[in-house]
Amino acid sequence: MLWKGRRGSGNVEDRRGMSAKNITIGGGLTGIIIAVIVMFLGGDPTEVLQQFQTQQEQTSIPYESGTEEDKIAQFVSVVLADTEEIWSKIFEEQGNTYRKPTLVLFRDQVESACGYASASSGPFYCSADEKIYIDLSFCDLLESRFGVYGDFAIAYVISHEVGHHVQKLLGILPEVHAQRQQLSESRANELTVRLELQADFLAGIWAHYEQNMMNALEQGDLEEALNAAGAVGDDAIQLKTRGRVVPDDFTHGTSEQRMHWFKKGFMSGDISQGDTFSEDAI
Repeated sequence: MLWKGRRGSGNVEDRRGMSAKNITIGGGLTGIIIAVIVMFLGGDPTEVLQQFQTQQEQTSIPYESGTEEDKIAQFVSVVLADTEEIWSKIFEEQGNTYRKPTLVLFRDQVESACGYASASSGPFYCSADEKIYIDLSFCDLLESRFGVYGDFAIAYVISHEVGHHVQKLLGILPEVHAQRQQLSESRANELTVRLELQADFLAGIWAHYEQNMMNALEQGDLEEALNAAGAVGDDAIQLKTRGRVVPDDFTHGTSEQRMHWFKKGFMSGDISQGDTFSEDAI
């Protein structure tokens, strides 16, 4: 992706020199584990974390980032700036106003309006404060754990989280959360899968405009994003962690589904084609 020398976003909050010191956590280790599972790679942890009370204090700690990490921080800032410009244009064309989210960079642990999170949670969007949280060490994890390479793979992750913010602005996210409260666990998981696949579709919409508005894609970028989408499919992750696939436990969709919806968004550039909630969508 062509990004060096381009404008970064002014909506980046760098908390890498802050430590969210955990004092007490209601629910103990179980609460943390559940929250981590929900938040990993894009889930909104609000519903889980509100069940646990956390008292924390923010303290400043000495922190020195390396050259490579600073480079990634600059890159995600440029990606966020592009999402702001692209989604503002799309919303304006529909007679609406796009409210920009904030991206929070942290190291090791962080406190959000959705509760406490650690680096192992993976990037997540908190609808309560409309912020995207990412520990940049996750970028190394993409390569070491999932074998995913390339800057556009990271761009896919950021644009997926921005997709959840778009869902909130469109009223989709709160509606799905309300519906999930009334469903069985397996049906609620299915609804979450559809929500996540739509976020993948919206990430593809962003990539479409990234190419057509910004002319920023390079050869191989689309493949990097598709590889990332495939690597974080529920079936792929379950095979790595459990050695078997359990469809009833899916929360994000299979590798094939995630790749399909991202590519559909990229190829069409048409937000109206992103109905992942129709009966035959998955």
